[in-house]
Amino acid sequence: MVEGLVERLRSIVGARGTASVRPRRLAEWRRLLAECADAKGGEVSARIRAAALAQTYLKLDDSARHALLRLISLEFGPVPARVAAAHEAYQRAAGTAGQWDAEADLRAALRSARIRILTQFNAIPQGVKFLVDLRADLLRYLEEDAELAPLDRELESRLAAWFDVGFLELQRITWNSSAALLEKLIQYEAVHEIRSWTDLKNRLDSDRRLYAFFHPRMPLEPLIFVEVALTDHLADNVQALLDEHAPVFDARRADTAIFYSISNTQAGLRGVSFGNFLLKRVIDDLQRDFPKLRNFATLSPLPGFAAWVGKNPQELAAEGLELDAAQLAAGKWTQDATAARRINEALAQLAARYLTLAKAGRGDGRQPRDPVTRFHLGNGARIERINLQGDASSKGMQQSFGVMVNYLYDLDDLEQNVESFAREGAIAMSAAVRRLARQK
Repeated sequence: MVEGLVERLRSIVGARGTASVRPRRLAEWRRLLAECADAKGGEVSARIRAAALAQTYLKLDDSARHALLRLISLEFGPVPARVAAAHEAYQRAAGTAGQWDAEADLRAALRSARIRILTQFNAIPQGVKFLVDLRADLLRYLEEDAELAPLDRELESRLAAWFDVGFLELQRITWNSSAALLEKLIQYEAVHEIRSWTDLKNRLDSDRRLYAFFHPRMPLEPLIFVEVALTDHLADNVQALLDEHAPVFDARRADTAIFYSISNTQAGLRGVSFGNFLLKRVIDDLQRDFPKLRNFATLSPLPGFAAWVGKNPQELAAEGLELDAAQLAAGKWTQDATAARRINEALAQLAARYLTLAKAGRGDGRQPRDPVTRFHLGNGARIERINLQGDASSKGMQQSFGVMVNYLYDLDDLEQNVESFAREGAIAMSAAVRRLARQK
């Protein structure tokens, strides 16, 4: 039955998709989506129909996918007249014995056909992964098509429920994990590129740990993973930390865990947050295996720093620097020890002000501009140290002139820091960072 539906749909959209969707094709999609939403023929038939639609969607070109998603977004929302009638009935029933039945009817009226379609997709084999990838498409189209927002809001809400942290499984990944999974780590690493299998093996050695969250319906797809180095100091340079030729540290002597890379892997799960839960679970796991660990910190990039400096050249002038942002990113100044010392002093002060004073400029104006800073402060960390020339790679120079940051997770202060940041926008920081931020 699935094969028959797929062939029928192919005849409608064309075997390779189409750049311009004709009215007849839209009409047929509309009918099939309605049958799917209404579970025509029963739930089994609805899911078979959903499977056929999913297979066909994957064969469409970008333009046709966009058209299909617009159709779902615009034509399969709640029926206004039904919502109005249910709301009126609920108002009349308020305070009576029929209030709860009227409330249930109102909820049913508000539940859109979009939700029913998405739920049918969820039930098919590989349906969860299909919906995650579908939302990745949706987010791309949404940048220039605001009318897709209703579908995006509902899909994000569904994914947030389906990917609740209570459903996720924490796994430690080792060199003995499957080759397919290790290849995905190389593909998904978003902070510090994994350059080779030797590089990956180094990151999985006895003085390292790598943990990932998995969903039971996507067992071969890490959703987010964190890379950890076990050390006896607060690491300040990522090239040194990832040096394949450095001797392996005796993990039994470690008192510090450095989280040096956190990578979200699924673009379609944007807005679905579980990174904070990952760090907390990893800290618990590390404490169990290494009781001597006392310090938990990151060695983090400062991804928006160079862009902020480029938009605020007066900050450079205030520090007496004659180089512009492009020249700083090029990095030639690092080859002159005298110039580098003077420029790094200025960059330290600029970075401290960027971390503590630059705001996002949208939503809550108290939120720091830098996304990595927002993440760690929101999880209770404090800004501990600014590391100059902490990342000498081309990417590190382009995004932050080589500056990196240690965020420290002091387990005794986490709860208070979270509450202060959420309530007042208070930024926890060390005395050294505070002094740098005040210098002008």
